[in-house]
Amino acid sequence: LDAPEFKAICSISFLLLAFSETRELQLLHFAVFLCIYLFALLGNGLIITAIVYNNHLHSPMYFFLLNLSVLDIASISTTVPKSMANSLWDTRAISYLGCAAQVFFLFFLLSAETSLLTVMAYDRFAAICRPLHYEILMSSRACARMAAAAWGSGVLSALLHTANTFSIPLCQGNVMEQFFCEVAQLLKLSCSDAYLREAAVMAFTLCLVLGCFVFAVLSYVQIFRAVLRIPSEQGRHKAFSMCLPHLAVISLSVSTIMIAYLKPPSISSPALDLGVAVLYAVVPPAVNPLIYSLRNKELKHVLRKLLQRAQCQHQ
Repeated sequence: LDAPEFKAICSISFLLLAFSETRELQLLHFAVFLCIYLFALLGNGLIITAIVYNNHLHSPMYFFLLNLSVLDIASISTTVPKSMANSLWDTRAISYLGCAAQVFFLFFLLSAETSLLTVMAYDRFAAICRPLHYEILMSSRACARMAAAAWGSGVLSALLHTANTFSIPLCQGNVMEQFFCEVAQLLKLSCSDAYLREAAVMAFTLCLVLGCFVFAVLSYVQIFRAVLRIPSEQGRHKAFSMCLPHLAVISLSVSTIMIAYLKPPSISSPALDLGVAVLYAVVPPAVNPLIYSLRNKELKHVLRKLLQRAQCQHQ
């Protein structure tokens, strides 16, 4: 791009969805999103701190959980702060480059998280169904490679979708019925038939997401078969405690993404689109730390010690 074209692009802006025109409701939206955002930062931050500073948690399962917490913090930071700022300052605008950045980072983080959740399912499968080979299958080098592959797949997906989406001419205005720059909303602003290329890429991506989910489900079928053969009730309880939180997280993440991008246009409405977007872009990063810590005694013990130590230092 030459300088005039770049300046022309930078001057373009989009208008995001305003939750309300009433000032009191705008401030209420700001307060609710601020509480959710701080809760997500606190929960994921505590998990990262616990894993980094406690040697007992230096295992493949917690290594991947640390990566997931980093992705969750980055994911919610991509969409929520801008929406809060718009409500606080009573504006709807987002720049062209800001919109492109949101699309890039959201696809990067959601794609990487889906891949990472699949790797975590494989980790649980190896731990329960292949315990004698676990140290070989999940060596530190293998874990690093799998984590790098998850992050790398996110980068490739983000580059592909961002380049495709923003190469499409937009001729249906600049108003989006969403609180962040969502590809589905941008495609509604495109010229007739110009969106087909991105729609094809989106379909391919959703097939990959579905494939990851099917892989995870098949892994858990094998896991539950193995768990039910464990003779002791305590052993079965421990195995279920490790697996059920992850199964809940991957089900929530994948199901909401699939609903958001596969629901028929006939049932689409601004309220439904908004609710589904909140479910896949805002809720998981805030809820994931709670899900993982509730049934994990080891993690709860470390978090309790961290909080007690912080309390003692404060006093």
